[in-house]
Amino acid sequence: MLRSFRLFVLLLLVGSLTTERASARNEYAEILRLRSKNESVRGIRSMADGEHYTVIKDNNIIRYRYDSESAGERLLPATTPKITDYIFSPDEQRILIASGRTPIYRRSYTTTYHLAADGKVEVALPDAVAPRDASFSPDGRLIAYSDANDLYVRDVVAHTTRRITDDGAWNTVINGTTDWVYEEEFGNTRAYAFSPDSRQIAYLRFDERHVSLMEMMRFDSKLYNKAFSFKYPKAGERNSIVELWIYDLTTGTKKRINTGAETDQYIPRIGFAPNGRLWFYRLNRRQNKFEMILCEPEGAQKTIYSEGAQQYVERVDDQTVTFVDKDRFLVRQESHTGYMHLYLYSIRRGLLAQVTKGAWEVTDVVGTDGKRVWYLSTETSPLRRNLYSVALNGKDKQRLTTGEGFYSVAPSAGMKYCITTFSNATTPNRVEVCDGEGRPIRTLADSRTLREELVAAKHPIKEFFTFATERGDTLNAYILKPTDFNPAKRYPVLLTQYSGPGSQSVQDRWSMDWEYALVDKGYIVVCADGRGTGFRGEAFKKRTYGRLGALETEDQISLARYMAAQSWIDATRIGIYGWSYGGFMALSCALKGHGLFRMAIAVAPVTSWRYYDTIYTEIYNGLPQYNASGYDDNSPINFARMLDDSRTRLLLIHGTADDNVHFQNTIEMTRALNRYGKQYDMMVYPDQNHSMRPNDAINVRQKMIEYTLEHL
Repeated sequence: MLRSFRLFVLLLLVGSLTTERASARNEYAEILRLRSKNESVRGIRSMADGEHYTVIKDNNIIRYRYDSESAGERLLPATTPKITDYIFSPDEQRILIASGRTPIYRRSYTTTYHLAADGKVEVALPDAVAPRDASFSPDGRLIAYSDANDLYVRDVVAHTTRRITDDGAWNTVINGTTDWVYEEEFGNTRAYAFSPDSRQIAYLRFDERHVSLMEMMRFDSKLYNKAFSFKYPKAGERNSIVELWIYDLTTGTKKRINTGAETDQYIPRIGFAPNGRLWFYRLNRRQNKFEMILCEPEGAQKTIYSEGAQQYVERVDDQTVTFVDKDRFLVRQESHTGYMHLYLYSIRRGLLAQVTKGAWEVTDVVGTDGKRVWYLSTETSPLRRNLYSVALNGKDKQRLTTGEGFYSVAPSAGMKYCITTFSNATTPNRVEVCDGEGRPIRTLADSRTLREELVAAKHPIKEFFTFATERGDTLNAYILKPTDFNPAKRYPVLLTQYSGPGSQSVQDRWSMDWEYALVDKGYIVVCADGRGTGFRGEAFKKRTYGRLGALETEDQISLARYMAAQSWIDATRIGIYGWSYGGFMALSCALKGHGLFRMAIAVAPVTSWRYYDTIYTEIYNGLPQYNASGYDDNSPINFARMLDDSRTRLLLIHGTADDNVHFQNTIEMTRALNRYGKQYDMMVYPDQNHSMRPNDAINVRQKMIEYTLEHL
């Protein structure tokens, strides 16, 4: 009889769990449905006259006026191939359309290019096999592109193709596009530039023959598994040797540009200044000295900007330098004052003015008309972004957006108009056309259906707060509470975080992900940005330098203790989750928390910074040859013995085709846990990348919901 009763109870529990899991799946489907209603405008491009813009809509390119509402003009025939991306020729007589996308890594992909002109659409690059990174020359006659690691130029008038390089080969030499680590960490794949007169093309050549080979086993082959091999430089190891070349399209000759005697360095960007001179960025291996070099006639060179830092110069990108005219340029940097600000320089005279100043940061340079600069900043709050403009001498600063939340901006040519996208914790996207003073002209999208559904269903809303750690540091955070929250009850809490250097998870903008399904089930979700995160000044961000994971783990454990002290929190039911750097942190907290965390989920975690790439790891942790303790003292692998598996349930999740944080990280973590006889759970996604794509981005979130409901 007792046995039958136990079986009956077990069946009830299994039935309840099955219902709970099915509900979780339904709830995540609901989250996806709601997120799909957060409206945006896709493919915004300003036209050269500054009076019109184009967007992608109904697989066509539609042209509108900024200043008045209209039905718009369709620029392509109805039978146009699927539009993935597009660019206009400078004279706007042709449109280059990328159709389809075959991913290589995170940003890179091959595609089929079509050329639209005179109401017709035809194949743009008939000689190409797997083209990528195509763009027009300034005169609109030529299209440059990369194919199988070589650089080509197509003459769309003469219908001829010229091969610029002929030594490109997989895992050997790359011309005109970037290698894996440049793509991932410097955020660009196109590594060539036309001169303003279209007579020359400069390009980078990556020699990666001495870079170590990484092999990932693929399980999607028919019968026998095959390894996918690619060059991946891990911390302290050899990088590609990068050279800068220039090819004369008139004479067919090319020459190498002197980039200095040092080859163990980075050349993150190249281009041509408005005065026609070639320029390039130069960054040393430690990434604490940055220079911008201008190539003068007859081989002479001039350093027009230089910046050094004791620890590192913040990652350079397309917005580090913005040319104003043939002599002046803006620089966005933090080394002078400890906050990211704008400075006006002259090629001939050097520093002219500090344009912005204050205990806040310029996050984006939107544009300039030669007299003023428009930019986004954190002046009202580190959690928010607003649009401002200021004269180039630093005077007459004006705030142009009025919403309290997060703006992104697409400007018109000449800065007469802009299209803003705004949201905050309570308001999904609102997209508006504004004039140059920020005054709204009309609304393009307002997510009204979503707003009404959120209000009707009383979905949880982020509440922002700050708390002080035991060490006296004040951290920004948000909390999500069930809509029927009762302070007399006690709730389980999940900490969600990323925590990486310069990152920001606590933002006053609308978002919704899998954690919301937990809130609907009676859980509380909390997120805090600890030391080392961004937008609070250089000193706060760089405190974690040389010891990644040490201070960040302290801060997340402090958050867990802070929450445990609240009367409405069940201190025995605290969990933590993170992905990538956040996975590294979730693991670290689970191991060092001494049973404080009942559950931890680590997705695609770094488990030793020795396994991660050169550019990212070394900028924040130095080279392992000179900072071994910074790599080993906080590696989760070295703390596997500390997992209290009687109190902390650990789930490791990883994709086997993760080219970013290699599956090796999780394998070595499990090896260490096994060595100490620790119990843990694991979910493996065959042939999925760092984002669990192409197939399992949804499945992994369903798994996390169900695991949390079962174990927290």
